[in-house]
Amino acid sequence: MENLRNAALNDLSAISAIENVCFPPNEAASVLSFTKRLQIYPQHFWLLEIDGQLVGYVNGMVTNQPTISDELFSNAALHDELGEWQSIFGIAVAPGYRNQGYASQLMRHLIIKAKEEKRKGVILTCKSHLITYYQRFGFTDMGVSQSVHGGEVWHDMTLTF
Repeated sequence: MENLRNAALNDLSAISAIENVCFPPNEAASVLSFTKRLQIYPQHFWLLEIDGQLVGYVNGMVTNQPTISDELFSNAALHDELGEWQSIFGIAVAPGYRNQGYASQLMRHLIIKAKEEKRKGVILTCKSHLITYYQRFGFTDMGVSQSVHGGEVWHDMTLTF
């Protein structure tokens, strides 16, 4: 049975395990970063479970910035519940559950929630090989991001409602 719910601090170890399998060390969020996110904006951190097993998650703060800066990744206190933009800091699906539509399900859930909350839209950064994936959800490639998170080149992606 599938279940979409908000994350809580007691989910931290399962979240971190998936994060560390899905992202290289230079990009993966730390346990401390996840702890702060779960303390400050758990209502913007969604988990997908199947039969009680964590399959994947999507999370990000709300901000008035129209693009993601590196400071947002590192400082959860910058979350502004009244902000215009729902960000996506990470979307991850455990390897055994990939290519079954779970990432898309998480994306659609976040987009619906952002619309319900009357946000202006959703923002994220991605590597160039994922641009077409996010365009399927209506995101526009805004070009190379100023973010240098993990020493990588990112593209700013924006979905405006």
